[in-house]
Amino acid sequence: MTDTNASPLAVDFCGLNFATPLVLLSGCVGFGEEYTRVQGFSNRDAGAVCLKGTTLEPRLGNPAHRVYETPDGMLNAIGLQNPGVDAVLNEILPRLDFEESRFIANVSGSTVEEYHEVTRRFDDSPIDAIEINISCPNVKEGGVAFGNDPDMSARVVAACRRATRKPLITKLSPNQTDIAEGARRCIEAGSDAFAVINTLMGMAIDIESRTPVIGNNQGGLSGPAIKPVALLKVHQVHQVCRGHGIPIIGQGGITSAEDALEFLIAGASAVGIGTALFYDPLVCRKINAGIAAYLERHQLSSVAQLSGTLQLHQPQAPRCGC
Repeated sequence: MTDTNASPLAVDFCGLNFATPLVLLSGCVGFGEEYTRVQGFSNRDAGAVCLKGTTLEPRLGNPAHRVYETPDGMLNAIGLQNPGVDAVLNEILPRLDFEESRFIANVSGSTVEEYHEVTRRFDDSPIDAIEINISCPNVKEGGVAFGNDPDMSARVVAACRRATRKPLITKLSPNQTDIAEGARRCIEAGSDAFAVINTLMGMAIDIESRTPVIGNNQGGLSGPAIKPVALLKVHQVHQVCRGHGIPIIGQGGITSAEDALEFLIAGASAVGIGTALFYDPLVCRKINAGIAAYLERHQLSSVAQLSGTLQLHQPQAPRCGC
């Protein structure tokens, strides 16, 4: 791994050295090779690559349509199509260059036992960290998503914690009642970091056929449309994390350096780039340049000096206007 300590963009994330604060998000870059071979991409453009969601057995995914563009965003319902953990371990990981990039596995499942087993398999691999996608439905609990229930979330994190010594990153759902409480429970269960947020649930309708456009009826909404929600959630989770030294990957609609800087100021230690890659595959280079220019302009020597520096307005008593 190239030493990046001298770079103001370098980030220490759970003891892992990221060349930049940018993380390529799960589901947006396949299993890494699909993106890193894009002409003009450099391994130093991103600090880490989060691989596609992986389950114990292969999955074919949802029926078409799986992706649909919306105003300022994108709906997707891929359905966790993947070749299964054994194929990822034996066929995909050996082709990745771990000398140049950090790679994060994304673990998904339909039961607590499946999460534990997939995590255990990745523990004995060169993968750098493991992200837990707790937005999956628990088949034993009638399809209720793990991430929308703090008790279920904690159970999954605890099970994965028992299965690995690698850094655990819990991907939090914005569709829960109290994301800060969910984060607190996950910290108690052993989470080392968070990815905030996962997609919001949404729908698009074909008015001629009067049917949902997405074959799964509903899908996850990503892109600029969710950025204000994501920023608030990062701020709320940061209030819980800062006393524990728990870092956050802030994500949700980041398309520019200004967007990334907002997330860092709100409390993120790193930022995730996803939907923007679909229309600008080299956007990371522009975002890195913008962050570096901001740090220099404000005489900051590192991203860490900027993280969590949000200054909130103090509430004032209402004026009667008399």
